[in-house]
Amino acid sequence: MNSTSTLPFSIDLAGKVAVVTGGAGILGAAMCRALAECGASVAIIGRDLAKAEKLAEEIRTCSGQARGYSCNVLDRTALENTASAIAADFGACDILINGAGGNHPKGITGQEYFGVDTSGDAQKNTTFFDLDMEGFEFVFDLNLMGTLLPSQVFARQMLGRSGCSIINISSMSAFRPLTKVAAYSGAKAAVSNFTQWLAVHLGQSGIRVNAIAPGFFITEQNRDLMLEKDGNYTPRAQKVIAQTPMRRFGDASELIGALLWLAESKASGFVTGSIIAVDGGFSAYSGV
Repeated sequence: MNSTSTLPFSIDLAGKVAVVTGGAGILGAAMCRALAECGASVAIIGRDLAKAEKLAEEIRTCSGQARGYSCNVLDRTALENTASAIAADFGACDILINGAGGNHPKGITGQEYFGVDTSGDAQKNTTFFDLDMEGFEFVFDLNLMGTLLPSQVFARQMLGRSGCSIINISSMSAFRPLTKVAAYSGAKAAVSNFTQWLAVHLGQSGIRVNAIAPGFFITEQNRDLMLEKDGNYTPRAQKVIAQTPMRRFGDASELIGALLWLAESKASGFVTGSIIAVDGGFSAYSGV
């Protein structure tokens, strides 16, 4: 896409169409830029069209091919209409990145352990017994159904064509459930399980299905949880760093190597049903 590449390595995606849900976020945007730099036409799907199109314009300014699309990944009709629009603009989908996901305050406990601290505001005092099913449903829908539905819609365009793949975004919380975020941990575990199920189901169709499980990265969603206003680590961030052998947060660019490897069928053509941890050793560390 330009002569000042920051890619760890380059693959040839010329003529390929990559669809990225949740593509305008920090991690998704890094993936969109990398796919475009390798020659793919990138369809950036998000709820906020202005944000998606702003990223697409940035990519086009650097001589890449990209376009933003507004779509709710939980609305099958909207997904089907968006898939048709993308096919008309760029062609059928070759690579689907299911990056849409997130959390909800109503699916989070106020404390890590029940009964440890009952002081403070109501949100801080939210226990397991107070968790709102609306919050749980929101988180499971967004993460699991927001992965399943786009896979159903876009995988239809992949059938009978070589070199197609689906790459889901799981989480460290799928390996080891994180304190407080009960709904998110369960939902991401479901994403990993679904990734393996779909890889088996589509194993003879030529479509590979894998997932990347990021460790801890500073994003728009978790910035306030991980960083104080002065930029110092919050107590929770300090726990994360202590549990990460590399003793730092990841950078969005460090997801790109795994992404490109999974996207390139010549490199990972016999890889399907895998959950690739990019976590600085978090999932391997026992704490001792």
